[in-house]
Amino acid sequence: MTVAGLESDTGLLLAGIHKSYGKVTAVKNLDLHVSAGELVALLGPSGCGKTTTLRMVAGFEAPDSGSVKIGGDEISQLPPHKRHLGMVFQNYSLFPHRTVAENIGFGLRMAGMPRVERDGKVAEMLDLVQLRGRGDVYPSKLSGGQQQRVALARSLVVNPKVLLLDEPLGALDKSLRESMQFEIRGMQQRLGITALLVTHDQEEAMSMADQVAVMNGGRILQIGAPTDIYDRPKSRFVAEFLGTSNIFEGAVGEDGATLKVPGPQGLMALPLPERRPAGQGQLLSVRPERMSLATGEAASGFEARIVGAVFRGNYAAYQVAVPSLGRELFVYRQADGPLGSTTYHLGQAVTLDWAPQDGVVVNA
Repeated sequence: MTVAGLESDTGLLLAGIHKSYGKVTAVKNLDLHVSAGELVALLGPSGCGKTTTLRMVAGFEAPDSGSVKIGGDEISQLPPHKRHLGMVFQNYSLFPHRTVAENIGFGLRMAGMPRVERDGKVAEMLDLVQLRGRGDVYPSKLSGGQQQRVALARSLVVNPKVLLLDEPLGALDKSLRESMQFEIRGMQQRLGITALLVTHDQEEAMSMADQVAVMNGGRILQIGAPTDIYDRPKSRFVAEFLGTSNIFEGAVGEDGATLKVPGPQGLMALPLPERRPAGQGQLLSVRPERMSLATGEAASGFEARIVGAVFRGNYAAYQVAVPSLGRELFVYRQADGPLGSTTYHLGQAVTLDWAPQDGVVVNA
């Protein structure tokens, strides 16, 4: 993405950041702009460069080249404690021998804030994270979610210019993780604080971020609003990493409106969302929830058979064998029956179809 003309922005700006460890390049000439009050998620698999990027913002690593700016000020050469950042880690990093109030007020104490003023700030934070009356408790007496709230309060009480979230919910169970997603996002929005989240959890990034930056190989492959990234991935990697996708590979037909895909019975014509030059090689991505299943003589599409069915709460996931394509596809259908039931059963003959506009042409 371009960052030209953003030098005076009050948010976070990374320009041309590059970092190598010997012959291994961790981050390659990365540009990123996080507007003031915005939460951006760096999403990608292990080793993609997202944590290295966050560490360079925090000051734990120095970039080989490029600049890091907050509010238009260059901070690349400043030590971590002078960058005015707040950080929340996966393991909380609380002091076990200090009370909740002492943990939250630690940064203020180190900054020399008077006791009375410090106690007032800590009290405000306890209210904000819904832990009023727990200031005298030690971290070991708190649940995982409460400990994470203390860590968040400790980061926010110093009024940081940017909040860094490093896999903050990875140690929590699923239900608690989901509730904390809402809590952290709600606090970030109420306070209007600029935040950078690092995660490998697609659901976490989609739920919490204003923008999601999908990374791989030290680069940002695509950045945008969660719905845009999910509905309109630009590459096969993004389509398959951010959720599940059925990918078809072939060449555009002479009509320019179909993709000719090889199958056991010859070339099969799949609808394209928009016209393309005839003969051009293309990849077509179709999300499982965009595909439809039907039965009966009036149904149109590809003849198929259910070979797998799994109930997943509010929807059912089907594995569908399509003989004419010589492969199996995934189809999601919203649950419409009793708890634990699926609409279609193993071995059932069905017809599979999707609307042309529900496909997306992606790069390799």
